[in-house]
Amino acid sequence: MNGIIIIDKPQKWTSNDVVSRLRRVFNTRRIGHGGTLDPMATGVLPVFVGRATRGVEFFEHAEKVYEATVRFGLTTDTEDITGKTLTECEVNLTEEALQAVLPRFRGDILQVPPMYSAIKVNGQKLYDLARKGREVERQPRPITIYELQLLEFAGNEARLRVRCSKGTYIRTLCKDIGEALGCGGCMAALRRVQAGEYTLEGSVPLRQLLDISEAGEDVEHFLRPVDSMFAGYPALTLNGKQTRLVKNGNAFSDSCADGTYRVYGPDGEFLALCRAEHGKVSTVKSFFEV
Repeated sequence: MNGIIIIDKPQKWTSNDVVSRLRRVFNTRRIGHGGTLDPMATGVLPVFVGRATRGVEFFEHAEKVYEATVRFGLTTDTEDITGKTLTECEVNLTEEALQAVLPRFRGDILQVPPMYSAIKVNGQKLYDLARKGREVERQPRPITIYELQLLEFAGNEARLRVRCSKGTYIRTLCKDIGEALGCGGCMAALRRVQAGEYTLEGSVPLRQLLDISEAGEDVEHFLRPVDSMFAGYPALTLNGKQTRLVKNGNAFSDSCADGTYRVYGPDGEFLALCRAEHGKVSTVKSFFEV
């Protein structure tokens, strides 16, 4: 089986837990996920099966959209409510004050990654050091917050919609907003509602999928076609000669405009993601069955 299944990940499962369980559901070891979600987070987790795993490297750079709850007046060592409390204080915050600081966090900004993260410093993962009680200097990293919108405000908590680039830590964003307000803050809940082309509306809850599989029913119909991850690119259909060239790993000539394309054979088979430049089209990554 080949394709992409969009899982609505429940709390307490790691992304790797989901992948491990789906290996048995789809009876394959060729499987991977696109974009890690922390155990406390829920929502959209694309899982790539079979030949679709060749596209994971492209999906890592996809934009993500989250709905995050910030709890003000509380800071923790993990920057979310699962961690050890560092500070706690009374909160006297207005919606106007919160709205006033949000523009600071929109656009291209620098973010210091949290200690509880998988980033390596001198060959050691930060969370391994953090669990030993050590804290090391982390260099700020450039990220982009394309959208930061207040959805709800309730005094000591606020729910935010965040559309952001790869590498953004929503926990850290919550902490930094709390610091900017002078009361501190941490992430109380997180739900990913979109990853790349995939939304929560098109997902299947993990428990539902497992129940269907355990009942012996077919699960293959949940798999989306491999090319769905590239839906944002225009399609290009090749003739027979061009198709043979692509399948042999060669470039070919075409009058299409410069850009990136989803490339199909004459019979509609999805062949590759290709790049066109100055009338020459070359393969970025092939997806056809050998």
